[in-house]
Amino acid sequence: MADDIAPPPLIGAQLIKDEVRRLPDAPGVYRMFGEDGEALYVGKARSLKKRVIQYAQGRFHTQRIALMVDLTRSMEFTTTRTETDALLLEINLIKQLKPRFNVLLRDDKSFPEIVIRREHPAAQLKKHRGSHSTHCRRRSCCAPAPTASTRAARGPACCTRSAAARRPAPA
Repeated sequence: MADDIAPPPLIGAQLIKDEVRRLPDAPGVYRMFGEDGEALYVGKARSLKKRVIQYAQGRFHTQRIALMVDLTRSMEFTTTRTETDALLLEINLIKQLKPRFNVLLRDDKSFPEIVIRREHPAAQLKKHRGSHSTHCRRRSCCAPAPTASTRAARGPACCTRSAAARRPAPA
C-alpha cells in the first residue's frame, strides 16, 4: 500500500531545477505557468539551459521574481534556430498570453522602439512607446529595441546618415 503513494509534484525552484536537466544549450523561449495554467512569464534566452537555471539558484532575485518562481507549477520550452527567432516568438507569445509578470511588454498596443528624429539639427536617440504617426511619416526611422530595456541603440542607416548630413560643420 505504501508503494502506491505518489510523490508530491515539484513546484517553484525544485520544478525549475528538474526541467533544466533536460534543456539544451540552444536559443529559445520559455514559459512559466502557475496554478490552473495561468501564464506567469514568457522569456527568451540565447541558451535556455543557462538562463532558466538562474531562476532556480535564487541569487539576486527581486521580491517580484522570487514570487514568480514560487508560483511556478509548470513550464514549457520552445527551441529556435536563432536568438532573433526567439525574440519574435517571445513578443508574439506575450501578446497572446498576456503573462502577469511580463511588465514591460504586457501591453499589446506598444512596444519599445528607438526613434531617430530628423527635425533636430543633430542626431538624437530617444525611447518611444506608442503610435508611429505621432513622430514619423515613414516607419523606416524607427527601429525595434533589441531588448525590453532598450540597452543598445542602432537605428537604420537611412536615418543616421540623414541626421549626420544635417549637422553643422565644426567651427
